[in-house]
Amino acid sequence: MIVKNEEDLIEQCLQSVQKLVNEIIIVDTGSTDQTINICKKYNASVFSYEWNDHFADARNYGLSKANGDWILWLDADEKLEDKKTKLIQEAIQQTNELMIFMPIVNYYGDSLPIQEEDAFIYYQPRLFRNHAGIQFTNRIHETPQLPQPLEPSNDIVSIDTEIYHYGYIKKITDQRNKSQRNLQALFKEYQDSSHSPWIEYHLASEFYRLKEYQTAFNYLNKSILGFLRQGYTPPALLYRLKYDILFETGSFEVASSSIEKALLLYPDYVDLHFLKGLFLFQIKNYPAAIASFDKCLELGEHHKDYLITKGAGSFKAKHYKQLCYIAMKVPESDL
Repeated sequence: MIVKNEEDLIEQCLQSVQKLVNEIIIVDTGSTDQTINICKKYNASVFSYEWNDHFADARNYGLSKANGDWILWLDADEKLEDKKTKLIQEAIQQTNELMIFMPIVNYYGDSLPIQEEDAFIYYQPRLFRNHAGIQFTNRIHETPQLPQPLEPSNDIVSIDTEIYHYGYIKKITDQRNKSQRNLQALFKEYQDSSHSPWIEYHLASEFYRLKEYQTAFNYLNKSILGFLRQGYTPPALLYRLKYDILFETGSFEVASSSIEKALLLYPDYVDLHFLKGLFLFQIKNYPAAIASFDKCLELGEHHKDYLITKGAGSFKAKHYKQLCYIAMKVPESDL
């Protein structure tokens, strides 16, 4: 882990992994609270590191200190589902792959305690083989990358051992001034003319969290254009954020028709169908909205290629479907 002044959350993270891991490597970038003392309580190896606004550099420094055959990487504001650690042990014994993906349950909301239903779920490569040439890349939103000339396997090896992430609860982001930190790193990357279109997407995400929707929308459109200019289909995440912004700004009529273009690209993405249902509900096209929510229930939420809103393929879709029936004043059994 990379840490700085994490005394409020780090202990629950360390507790969640202590029976699983053989060593704990902590890269500390200048803690002045009890973070280091808490880490040492769990026999962690703590290494001081001069912060240079580059998360991948700090991760790779920590990686250089690790001796184990496998790396599990976390943040201090995360914790592992410790009741499922056996799945990790089995996976690393049985797989021939270099990386294993795990579901990240990313909570959102204004404050603690969390609301279990307020979460996004997405899969990340959180386990990988050490001593295999894998290194982290990206100044921010760092990710492990396979060495050249190796290419990622077409088959995603995954285990359903959740990692719970609390870092985007508003109270926590405000305390840590997290948005300002992220924007500072992102704008440094943005100044590089060869930067990836993902940088504009991440800038859009930060401004969305700050509720600066027009700025977010502008960066998002730049990101979409950047992927198109490079000859790539813009990733589904971009369209999800685009229509989230249009929902927040009340652009229901326009969005309810234009989202069809995104659905042609990603017809199995439940979040897009859910957003379409919300737009149709807002413009009182209840029969069409019901059809969208039925599609959500058909698709469900177990899609490892997408970021999924918890409930979009289950209880939230059922809730809005019921609201449609209520608005139509027609019993569900008659439809």
